Amino acid sequence: MQKGIRVLEQLFLVPFFISAWGVDYYGEWLTLTIIPTMLAFSDFGFGTAAANSFVLQYLNGSKQKAADIFKTGLVIISFTILFAIIISCFVLFLLEYYEVFDGLLIKKDDAIWAVSILTLARFINFYNQLFGAYFIAARKATISINLITILAFLNIIAGLLVLELGYGVIPFAFSQLIMTLIFNIYYALRGTNILGLKKEFKGKLKYVYIKDITKIGMGYLLSPIWQALFFQGSTLVVRIVIGPAGVVIFNTVRTLSRTINQLFSIVNNSVFPEFQYEYAQGNIQKAQKLFRISIFVVFVIAIIGVLFLSVFGLWFYEIWTKNELVVPIIMWNIFIISILFNSFWWTSGMVYRALNKPFFLVKIGAISALISVIISFILGKYFNLNGVAFGSLLLDVMMAFLIFPNACKLIGLKMNKELILNGINDFKEILGNNKYFLRRK
Repeated sequence: MQKGIRVLEQLFLVPFFISAWGVDYYGEWLTLTIIPTMLAFSDFGFGTAAANSFVLQYLNGSKQKAADIFKTGLVIISFTILFAIIISCFVLFLLEYYEVFDGLLIKKDDAIWAVSILTLARFINFYNQLFGAYFIAARKATISINLITILAFLNIIAGLLVLELGYGVIPFAFSQLIMTLIFNIYYALRGTNILGLKKEFKGKLKYVYIKDITKIGMGYLLSPIWQALFFQGSTLVVRIVIGPAGVVIFNTVRTLSRTINQLFSIVNNSVFPEFQYEYAQGNIQKAQKLFRISIFVVFVIAIIGVLFLSVFGLWFYEIWTKNELVVPIIMWNIFIISILFNSFWWTSGMVYRALNKPFFLVKIGAISALISVIISFILGKYFNLNGVAFGSLLLDVMMAFLIFPNACKLIGLKMNKELILNGINDFKEILGNNKYFLRRK
């Protein structure tokens, strides 16, 4: 349900944006949102580091240590938000001083206010990851997922209402802020009550945990940075080389092709809590089995997704965008091919997060993103959107051949034919168990 709503959130509002604001104005808005995305893509890594450390310690039975880590993480995130607000104000001042907003189709004051409001909404979400650890530790991850689904749905309704009423970027950004604020207050209270750890253990702020969380958090910090470098960097390349209309075509095609990736996340989000639990408990073979199953299922989904988009994708795209955008066929096929490579490294990322070892993944991601954006810029000058799409494909290829083998190494899974055979047998076992269950029912 969550990924279905997420796909709806990404696809549903696009025709309304185009209809209400026009292609060029909407293209400028997409470019403008690079700023809050770069400044507040996630929690700077500290929330993720604290959350994973909390879960691993709690499942090991070290509940007092887990409580201390949570309290320390909460303080770190609060100071991070304060620091981020100061930096954001400084960045916006510089952009306004050098008249960056003056060349946009959107009015300067509207652009500044909309960016500020949207950035504040991103900052509030910094607490989300840490309080989500309560749900995972209580083995109630499904409740967390459903609550986040509700938030995404409310964002869609709020955004649709703003567009239908004919309002601009400021009311749209403000609607997202209100929804985010209400949700995070409720989410924090629900997570605290569902685990009940505070009733038994009072967390304390400890310097040693500040050091550990900060160190690991710096690794996670690179994750949103390199992803923003890749996604927003390629968007900026299209804006420079082709123009606002090219931004709309490129981002809508990438969004539609990556709807299959949302299916990958369904598998990852389902497996991650149990994978982390088994690994923390020392059940390495069970953890390996979960990872094999995930890779096998995701790759099958990728193949089906590629075939489906090859046949019906462009037809749906024309309906979706009301025939206002023309997509180069080569560009479309390049984005489809990237799905297969993406399935391997995207699923492998679960291992690095569960083990709280983000450094290899983010290092390879940053290098790959930089190479991808540079190649996209060079090829975009000569081959337009086709060239930029090929540059984007390079990232998925490089990541697949580097991230997946190393993830197997981290959990002691050998890269040989046994990996494939065991994966197939695991999948057959699941099907067999399901048939047995259905017969009993």
